[in-house]
Amino acid sequence: TIGTAEAYAVIERAQLGSFLLRMKQTDGSFTMHDDGEADVRGAYCAMAVATLTGQLEARLARGTADWLLRCQTYEGGIGATPGEEAHGGYTFCALAALVLLNQACRLRLPALVAWLSQRQMAHSGGFQGRTNKLVDSCYSFWQGGAFPLVHSVLHDLGQLPADTDLYHAPGLLDYILVCAQAPHGGLRDKPGKARDYYHTCYSLSGLAVAAAAHQLAGVPSEWVESVGVVNPVFNVLNARVDQALRHFAAAEAQPQ
Repeated sequence: TIGTAEAYAVIERAQLGSFLLRMKQTDGSFTMHDDGEADVRGAYCAMAVATLTGQLEARLARGTADWLLRCQTYEGGIGATPGEEAHGGYTFCALAALVLLNQACRLRLPALVAWLSQRQMAHSGGFQGRTNKLVDSCYSFWQGGAFPLVHSVLHDLGQLPADTDLYHAPGLLDYILVCAQAPHGGLRDKPGKARDYYHTCYSLSGLAVAAAAHQLAGVPSEWVESVGVVNPVFNVLNARVDQALRHFAAAEAQPQ
């Protein structure tokens, strides 16, 4: 079963650490596999896996924050690599990686917040992934999940009160459960599209993030009580993240 000591024991930490270091490029980026492409997804995956397994060390992280910061565009969002168009999925990955590296405060935060906020569509309540694109339910998490991260950074800097909302969570919930939910179960990109596992996963992930928002006036309680509390950095239940961190910290402390 996932999230148990037996499952954790399957992970060969030494080999995993060697693989992550092998994927690291000289500019601080990471490829996803041998001879693969390097973009912010690789950096995020490397930082997330290294953090959860207790292997985020200086030589693995060296240069990665600087490379990620170069990916922020003139719009304020973040692209796949330096010079590419800002995109919701890449913005989340880069921001989450910088949070794990304790370097998110170096982003141009006002521009990032403005770009993220402008991706929520006033009519539907859902998010688009890029400027001048259609709404898509998967960005309920890729865009919506970025808000608690940037909110936390701004709050820690003393630039935002804790009870301030940066997007309209009730509007997002309307889109997810009224527009994106298929009549016979599952969730879809938008009305007229077929349901699929990908959009079901990230719609529900966005729902879990929105359910934790401060102001949900008029939202039916069953809409927000049916999902667990997720850690938005990993998109994993908080309890599971804490469990993994404790397990690998204890493993690291054991004499070899």
